[in-house]
Amino acid sequence: MWQVLPLGPVGHGGSPYGAASAFAGDESWFAPANHEGAPASGDGAEWAALDDFVEANKGWLHDWCLFAALKEKHGGRAWIEWDEPLRLREPSALKAAEQALRGEIARHRRAQFDFTKNWSAIRASAEELGISLLGDVPIYTAFDAADVWAHREMFWLDDAGLPTKVSGVPPDYFAKTGQLWGNPLYRWDRMEETGFAWWVARLKHQLSLHDVLRLDHFRGFAAYWAVPAGSKTAETGGWEPGPGAKLFEAARRALGGLPLVAEDLGTITEDVVELRTQFALPGMRVLQFGFDDPLSDHAPHRHTTDSVVYTGTHDNDTTRGWIANLDAWRKQRVLDYVGGAEESAVWSLIRTAYASVGDLSVVPMQDLLNLGSEARMNTPGIAAGNWGWRAPDDAFHPELAASLKRLAEITGRVLR
Repeated sequence: MWQVLPLGPVGHGGSPYGAASAFAGDESWFAPANHEGAPASGDGAEWAALDDFVEANKGWLHDWCLFAALKEKHGGRAWIEWDEPLRLREPSALKAAEQALRGEIARHRRAQFDFTKNWSAIRASAEELGISLLGDVPIYTAFDAADVWAHREMFWLDDAGLPTKVSGVPPDYFAKTGQLWGNPLYRWDRMEETGFAWWVARLKHQLSLHDVLRLDHFRGFAAYWAVPAGSKTAETGGWEPGPGAKLFEAARRALGGLPLVAEDLGTITEDVVELRTQFALPGMRVLQFGFDDPLSDHAPHRHTTDSVVYTGTHDNDTTRGWIANLDAWRKQRVLDYVGGAEESAVWSLIRTAYASVGDLSVVPMQDLLNLGSEARMNTPGIAAGNWGWRAPDDAFHPELAASLKRLAEITGRVLR
């Protein structure tokens, strides 16, 4: 299985968790910068494929293309800064914009078609090799996103379109004032009235691109931290009930199953555990969290089969960087547990992840390459300098593949 970060149009600072659409793909990956909006003349098969794509994605595609074209017209400014008729989506203003921006809309439509076609080719190649794809679904959308602009009724916004309360997490050991994320929060009551149609469509769309999905911030589906808009920190927030089982029952009926992984990291309460186990969703266990407390659920001897085990995630330091920065007592504790010396500790932790009873083990590429903190993907709470790491061309070589294959064989992780 190959796990990837969210594929949407990246947001501020290059973050895939602040995407401008919950459905669209990042057009810069596959679509040439100066893309024509239509296939070459006479290419009937391509025209038919484009028409089929538009029909299959009509629930979100037009809103995204119009939104993207309008952002370009407004020099990249957020939709809340547009003229009121467009900001409030007055029908006459939308119709005029659609006429004036026909070419730009067609270009974005074609870019999404190309993105999907090329990503589907990658997925097909992976399938031929016996590799399934684990995608990632952020729980929240960015405020400056096509989904918020097009579906204001689904979010806690005032009459002007500004959020009345926003997302975050409460104060804890790691952040004395909590974390103020600032995403607009869902009107779960209104979503329930539609049978959670938007969320079901979102999951269905992402499952057309992946085989399994990781649900980010799963605890927010049980209860979420709501912070009054304008607050300087998350301290002023409070817990509010999420959609709970009703959302997942609706999704299971519509999708025929729930091929999902619950990101259940952080302070997890019993209601979150009950929600996850009710729908038989595997949770996440991260080795970097597992050595301070022998009773931690992240400690390898405490893992359960319904787990996806990681050495670290995109929000952690690389394992080599993490070990290097441990104090002497904690470093020795890790080495005593996994065996070996510091110079071989990364591979020892990879072996520990593979040897876990968790049904799936995932190792970031940076750890497979034994890279230090310079290769860290993201540091939560730090706005700049993230999401820039890329695997070098020489990273994928037979010696590494052979070592991983051997480790998979001796730990029973080779599918037969």
